[in-house]
Amino acid sequence: MQTFLQQPGGLLAYPTWWLGRDGQWRAVEVEDGATMRGRGLIAKLAGCDDREAATALRGTEVALPREMLPAGGEGEYYWADLQGLQVRNLDGVPLGVVTGLLEAGANQVLVVRAERERLIPFVEAVVKSVDLTHGAMVVDWGVDF
Repeated sequence: MQTFLQQPGGLLAYPTWWLGRDGQWRAVEVEDGATMRGRGLIAKLAGCDDREAATALRGTEVALPREMLPAGGEGEYYWADLQGLQVRNLDGVPLGVVTGLLEAGANQVLVVRAERERLIPFVEAVVKSVDLTHGAMVVDWGVDF
């Protein structure tokens, strides 16, 4: 399992996870877990008692209710909050909508789609403002990039 938390084992601090597939979610108790090398972790979930049950969970998303998560600090955002934002450059030209984010080693990368897909680094030098209230982001990024 790959987590998108700053600390790989951070998900293990929560005793209940929500498992989802195709829009159907259910709460599951976490009985045990450990971090693995890199950003992965392993967990023993209630009711998942053999290899067959574990295999059936492949491709399942794991989530936590928003109210369980700590508030972000200044300039910190949950990836889910960035998805769907309208992106414009400094000249006010619309570049598209954030449809995803990629972990690219040194920094995260926004996937922005409109008439074409753009990959925009999510770094302070490029992202000038994020307005979650209005669903907008301003970036220092050329139309031709």
